[in-house]
Amino acid sequence: MTVHRHSLTRRTLLRGAAATAAFGATPAFAQGHWPDRQIRVIVPYPAGGSTDVLFRILAETLKDRLGHPVVVENKPGASGNIGIDMVAKSTPDGYTIGAATVGHFSINQFLIAKMPFVADKDLVAPTLAYEMPNVAVVAADHVKVKTLAEFIAFAKARPNGISIGSPGPGTSPHLSGVLFAARTGVNAVHVPFRGAAQTIPAMLAGDVTFAVDNLASYMSQIESGKMLALAVTSGKRWPTLPNVPTMAEAGVQDFVVTSWGAYVLPAGTPQAIVDRISTVHKEIAADPAMQKRFLAAGGQILTSTPAEAKAFAAKETKMWQEMVKISGLTPQ
Repeated sequence: MTVHRHSLTRRTLLRGAAATAAFGATPAFAQGHWPDRQIRVIVPYPAGGSTDVLFRILAETLKDRLGHPVVVENKPGASGNIGIDMVAKSTPDGYTIGAATVGHFSINQFLIAKMPFVADKDLVAPTLAYEMPNVAVVAADHVKVKTLAEFIAFAKARPNGISIGSPGPGTSPHLSGVLFAARTGVNAVHVPFRGAAQTIPAMLAGDVTFAVDNLASYMSQIESGKMLALAVTSGKRWPTLPNVPTMAEAGVQDFVVTSWGAYVLPAGTPQAIVDRISTVHKEIAADPAMQKRFLAAGGQILTSTPAEAKAFAAKETKMWQEMVKISGLTPQ
């Protein structure tokens, strides 16, 4: 995978010109009219979660660069499969874009017996969009600890263990919670919610003890002091949380887990549209203000070619398959 954060090169511009020429060769776009109406971005999770937050930022900018409204629609359910299946089965004309995550590419297939789509056959990713670590958090008013080591000791001292909240079965936060329990020997019960917007109030009310959830969903809570960040799951400390240790630094080894997202289109979408979206996103990602905005929201903006996105997803799939195996979870 190559992450691009610089201005477009001459080669990129020439490639963009070639893509424009390709539009002229496609009958449906002979007038160069894509897009000529509103585009919808389907976010397969509830409003307020990390995927929703980051793709809404992108949708605002896409609207300006493409010259037509880009409307976000939340279609949650079935570990995000409902919304992305809608994209997979939509008309491949570039007017329905999916906000897919690592779950759709690399996790759900090992946890759900009857997947409604096959990611590498039914979808195409123009580009990776972002990545973010998960963050181990507790509600400051209910769990009186200062470090992850103190929390582990606290958890082991509780007769009934702890509860770990997540956005739902099979999500990266769910598997991160399972992995945390396995790595530390903590007795933990998984409590699934429909998204961070439900998990957070439950934690603040003291009904759920702990989460290892997407940083973007919790950043505002951490900044306000309502949540205490104990560790991040990235390989290095996260730029916006320089005082929060990595899992390894906090004493939990072999725990580097990042969530990531990508634009997806239904298979069969004209290559010219795929390339156009990739190029426009690359322009967006080159803007330092956008890079700062993503970091402030808990993510790091990424770009890639369609081929790089496909290769990255294949590599991640192998890692997550092994993680699911370690967790003991089986397809349901």
